[in-house]
Amino acid sequence: MTDRILVVGAALYADGRLLAARRSAPAALAGRWELPGGKVEPGERPEQALVRELREELGVEAKILERVPGEWPLGRAGYVLRVWTAELISGEAHDVRPLEDHDQLRWLAPGELWDVDWLEHDRPAVAEAARLAQA
Repeated sequence: MTDRILVVGAALYADGRLLAARRSAPAALAGRWELPGGKVEPGERPEQALVRELREELGVEAKILERVPGEWPLGRAGYVLRVWTAELISGEAHDVRPLEDHDQLRWLAPGELWDVDWLEHDRPAVAEAARLAQA
């Protein structure tokens, strides 16, 4: 039996726009878009991991708001994605820069959410986060 590995993602909002991050690695994922985040380390709560990952990947401080309903299997055995909505608490949206794993960022308005080529497992999470944002 494979151990479950939890990966957390952020539906990070600023000024009503959702942040999309384009993968630069690994080669199989490069050029596709995802919600920023990463693996939960042993002893870490998922929300703590998400704050840490946003700091490491984007150099920002974020406030975790609400868990997005659902859990999505990733392309590797045992890996699952959970997503939370979040908002910037330090800096401005135009100051956010990719630091690790990404080569481009885009802030997407509600009508632009499907203008990028999301990774398959991020699509239902983006749809559910968008539904929450409109509620």
